[in-house]
Amino acid sequence: MAAAEQAAVASGADAGDGLRRRNVPGQPSPTGTQLEVDEKKKKQASKPSLLQTLDEWEFVIAPVLFTFLALFTRLYKIGISDIVTWDEAHFGKFGSHYLKHEYYFDVHPPLGKLLVGLSGYLAGYNGSFEFKSGEKYPEDVNYTFMRQFNAIFGAVCVPMAYWTAKELNLRRPAVWFVTLMVLCENSYTTISRFILLDSMLLCGTVATVLCWAKFHRLQHKSFEPEWFFWLFMTGVSIGCVTSVKLVGLFVTALVGLYTIEDLWNKFGNLKMPAVELGAHVIARVVGLIVLPFLIYMLSFAIHFAVLTDTGPGDAQMSSLFQANLRGTEVGQNSPLEVAFGSRATIKNMGYGGGLLHSHVQTYPEGSNQQQVTCYHHKDANNDWFFYPNRREADYDENEEPRFFGDGDVIRFIHAQTGRNLHSHDISAPVTKADKEVSSYGNLTVGDDKDHWKVEIVRDVASNDRSRLRTLTTAFRLKHEVLGCYLRAGNVNLPQWGFRQIEVTCTKDNNPRDTYTHWNVEAHWNEKLPPAEPGQYKSPFIHDFIHLNVAMMTSNNALVPDPDKQDDLASQWWQWPILNVGLRMCGWDDNIIKYFLLGNPFVYWGSTLSLGVLGLTVAWYIVRWQRGFQDLSQHEIDHIHYAGIYPVIGWFLHYLPFVVMARVTYVHHYYPALYFAILTTGFLADWVLRNRAQITQKVAYGALYAIVIGLYVYFMPICWGMIGPNQEYRYMKWFDGWRMTD
Repeated sequence: MAAAEQAAVASGADAGDGLRRRNVPGQPSPTGTQLEVDEKKKKQASKPSLLQTLDEWEFVIAPVLFTFLALFTRLYKIGISDIVTWDEAHFGKFGSHYLKHEYYFDVHPPLGKLLVGLSGYLAGYNGSFEFKSGEKYPEDVNYTFMRQFNAIFGAVCVPMAYWTAKELNLRRPAVWFVTLMVLCENSYTTISRFILLDSMLLCGTVATVLCWAKFHRLQHKSFEPEWFFWLFMTGVSIGCVTSVKLVGLFVTALVGLYTIEDLWNKFGNLKMPAVELGAHVIARVVGLIVLPFLIYMLSFAIHFAVLTDTGPGDAQMSSLFQANLRGTEVGQNSPLEVAFGSRATIKNMGYGGGLLHSHVQTYPEGSNQQQVTCYHHKDANNDWFFYPNRREADYDENEEPRFFGDGDVIRFIHAQTGRNLHSHDISAPVTKADKEVSSYGNLTVGDDKDHWKVEIVRDVASNDRSRLRTLTTAFRLKHEVLGCYLRAGNVNLPQWGFRQIEVTCTKDNNPRDTYTHWNVEAHWNEKLPPAEPGQYKSPFIHDFIHLNVAMMTSNNALVPDPDKQDDLASQWWQWPILNVGLRMCGWDDNIIKYFLLGNPFVYWGSTLSLGVLGLTVAWYIVRWQRGFQDLSQHEIDHIHYAGIYPVIGWFLHYLPFVVMARVTYVHHYYPALYFAILTTGFLADWVLRNRAQITQKVAYGALYAIVIGLYVYFMPICWGMIGPNQEYRYMKWFDGWRMTD
């Protein structure tokens, strides 16, 4: 090859204009006029044509055009349906709580719902609408603006997908292919057009991958300003996406795996000074751990700062936290010191703990006595009376108040059923190592197994342990006979226990176990004067941890109810093959209907590409083991970061929903789908990169046409199906696609 090039140069074939225009004997030399004409021709030839201009400015023109198309598809006719659609009933209501400053509880972090509240504020909404599912929006609620605000997050995913594909070093046709698949994914369009968190979650996921790809491409510029910028932007994206939904932890894990691999490679570089390696570690700890965590905490700080009034989520928080909410009944007009005869609610102080609760239902096994649980919702079944033990004089309503404190043995009487808080030598229904706790007997029927010894742990208001105080006293309850401690460890009972928290008696004497700590939350006793407990504040860190544990506990309790048919739920195996869709609203002929379903080619093609890429990598590994050198180091790195990492991202976002027991829906697959799309773009680029230009043009043209064609074909499910659903039966390819009755 080199010899041929030298021969060509020697012959003047590639030696430039001077050799090609050399004088030939017998021919006249070019005149000045001829030279001027030649120069004019050269200048005309050097002037860029329209195609050349478009080619040079593609990096600006393409993302602008894709962004315009994304805004159009996500915003067009967005307000045509004026009813509360699907989970708008939840997230619109949460936004209302922010506008009314009412404390609420949800299993997701607060950032996405704060943004929903912000959209309502910008729209002039006052928070008064209840967002009941299927209800028509009133005229004073600018739901169209709120949906448009949300749709922007879905639209910006399209240009970010374009830039990500470029940073992954895909060629231009493949970059456009990836961008078109995100633009023309019907489910992404539909989910972006309502007041939901999914477009925000997807936006955060796409942004994190983009920032990671940018940072990876700058590895040769370590510690330069641009390198630091994209490192910290990756951290900011991680902090934001995890603050919308905890699903953001999956893309965080992807960045974490990359970081571990990157630092391991640097650790193996013996030429790198130890100081430089340490700087790399510190930079990543600060940028990818500390910064995201601070952003995550900031979202909760804003959450607590805005929600200053009592609301429906109070019971999920500690008693001290509730006592400082405006309008709360917790601690208000409650006597400070607890006496025999007092009626009270007793709160578990473990993170995510609930109120000590009992109800008439019994355990289906074990003692078959009345169940005792922890429950986060406030009702009369949370109320208990404090009584002396059976060896002391019983409580007399006419006597002066008798107080008790550290070391005293007392009884608890359930206010609604009159039964005693009781434990015995029977294993708990779920935590078999602990003893069962039940409600048994009554005021006159019972035994020493109804006796509990009070052990005061601390009191934020006083060093005096001779009195038990409302809100401020943390105490433990030791069973007098068994020597075990009353505990509620955030373990959920089965459906027969209504998924409430199991209460047990544990033999482990661990004073630091906060799940064995209790406090009196609300307290009623007409013989005692009211106190002012609001002067004591609950620490932010305690509230932050408490709420996060409660979120995870409640999320784990969202399991399918075998006694209830959920027509919207689906199984993990149905998502990659597009086996099922989801009706987002009622299906009457007189309302506008939306069906959550993906682009068939995007789904099936991306799922197939995951398997094909796996086989491709296996093929190269086998050939490498046999001594073939098919790939350069550059090509290996390209497969590694642009092909394998998206597959890892898909697994990280998909497998958790395979193993988790909670109820699942089709939209849980959308972040994983994005990684499958990136895999599809890489595979198309890899297969077609060295093909003839005509082959590439035909192949990519066909791919573009199929993606766009199917998107347009299924467009009514995104923009709203008007009229009888039978008019859209042409889109029902499979029984799971329930566009028609």
